[in-house]
Amino acid sequence: MSATPTRPRWAARTPAALDPKGTSPMRTARPRHYLMCRPTYFDVVYSINPWMDPKKPVDTRLAIAQWEQLREVYLSLGHTVDTIEPLPGLPDMVFAANGATVIDGRALVARFRDAERIAEGPAYHDWLRDNGFPNLRTSDVVNEGEGDYLLTGEWLLAGTGFRSDPRSHDEAQEFFGRPVIGLTLVDPDYYHLDTALTVLDERTIAYYPAAFSPGSLAVLRRLFPDAVVADAEDAAVFGLNAASDGYNVVLPQNASGLAEQLRERGFNPIGVDLSELLKAGGSVKCCTLELRPAP
Repeated sequence: MSATPTRPRWAARTPAALDPKGTSPMRTARPRHYLMCRPTYFDVVYSINPWMDPKKPVDTRLAIAQWEQLREVYLSLGHTVDTIEPLPGLPDMVFAANGATVIDGRALVARFRDAERIAEGPAYHDWLRDNGFPNLRTSDVVNEGEGDYLLTGEWLLAGTGFRSDPRSHDEAQEFFGRPVIGLTLVDPDYYHLDTALTVLDERTIAYYPAAFSPGSLAVLRRLFPDAVVADAEDAAVFGLNAASDGYNVVLPQNASGLAEQLRERGFNPIGVDLSELLKAGGSVKCCTLELRPAP
């Protein structure tokens, strides 16, 4: 099921240069192709991360409305949004980013750690197979898709520590033919890489330092000396669980400090409210799997 992109209402497609005052780079938005899953069956009935509390009530209708708002933002920015049919009994299937990693038309499908989510892998495999991605395989070891794999330029940043098995890093490097940079997460609140780091463009990331081991933090500082560094307050509202097209950065609306930093760097932050989905430990990026075509 596809939606045709409309002309963006607020995305300015500007050249990557300095602004007229020479103070911050002017960014370029590039159309993206996303896969999302409507939270028809969203609920918190088990706990597999610190954010999930089955005793707290969940408003599924509100979750759907918030998800629809996110989808409309993407369409307004000119992106293509496909949707996968949600399956009953899989309340976390809304977090499409975890379903696979898709680069150069090749799809490495997730193998989930937790029994509650294992059936999501075959569902995403079948959708990708049936929608123009025949070059795909399911990971041999635990690998939770774009939750732990984020592409920046030619490098593939790969998280481990709580979910994806570090052995999946070698598998991904062989499958995609791109250098994989392993990063270890140490704070259980930030259990996936996409909760503690977001790729803003091919050269720029934003991240929360306290989520990473000392060695991994040193690697990030070496590779990305000009990164945007988020504070604890913005990280705690999942501000780094964001999606960028190179200019527009869609992020949780409560991450106001991070939004200001992005604005100062020449990005266009767009805040959305996904507070209901945050009850399961997910936000903007968790809901968004990027489908990158073959070159």
